[in-house]
Formats: sequence, structure tokens, C-alpha cells
Amino acid sequence: MTTVTDMAELARTPVVLEVPATVGALGDIAAFVLRLAGRAGLGRRATYRLRLAVDELATNIVMHGYRGGDGRITVRGRSGPGGVQITIEDSAPAFDPVAGRLPPCPGVPPQDRRIGGLGIHLALTSVDEFAYAHRDGRNTSTLTVKAEGTDPCPPRP
Repeated sequence: MTTVTDMAELARTPVVLEVPATVGALGDIAAFVLRLAGRAGLGRRATYRLRLAVDELATNIVMHGYRGGDGRITVRGRSGPGGVQITIEDSAPAFDPVAGRLPPCPGVPPQDRRIGGLGIHLALTSVDEFAYAHRDGRNTSTLTVKAEGTDPCPPRP
């Protein structure tokens, strides 16, 4: 049984997963995220939002960042009773997901929309906090999803 003390310790101590930048490793990343969400006690919605965002970013790193070439993805996670924070690092060419985000075009049928960018939009709007930095040749994206009921300013009904 996990105690509040264990959760606080886990929140201070990040867990790390390093995987090759391959489609086959995406399942390992998803399992890692689900474990962190479970440890934090995230509800189904928050867990889904976190997994969606991490999966989209990791898939883009594999498909567009490394373009099938050799590379590694490092995923660091912290979880606690307030939520989960995931940091994804890679050394693919610099790419700021915020700058690459394309909001949906209201009124334009899906078949007439431009391909690309919508997944990033969905990922970034599904998390509570997002930050990106490019330092020392590495992309670093940090995503936070808060546990339900922890937002000091919940939306009005």
C-alpha cells in the first residue's frame, strides 16, 4: 500500500525511462506514463489526457524528429497526490511544439483541412501545463497534468 509519505518521496525522486526512438518503444513509454498516473491516483480523464499528450509528442519525435534514424528518447516522470509531471528529451533537430501547433479550422470539413499539426494541438490543450526548451542540442518538453480536484480555480459549472 502506498502512503502519502511514499507519494511525496516519489514526487521528489524522478523515475527515468530511456528508449530507442522507434515506433516499437512507444508502448514502453505509454506503460511508463500509465504507471506514474496510477501512482498519483489520477482519474481516468486525467490519465487519458496525459497519455494522449505524451504519446503524440513521442510519436512526433520518432516520425518527424529522427525520421527513422538512430536516436534515443529520455522520459522522466514525477508523480504525487497533486498530479504527474513528465519531461521528454531528445536530440533530434530543434522543434518547439507550441510554434508547430495548428489550431483546428472551424467550419472547414475534415477532408479539406491541412494535414499535420492537429495532434500537437490536441496534446498541448489536453495538459494543464506545458513548457519547451532547446538547450545543448536537446529538445525538452515538460507536461503536467493535475489530479482532479486539485485546481485552486476550478471552472464554473
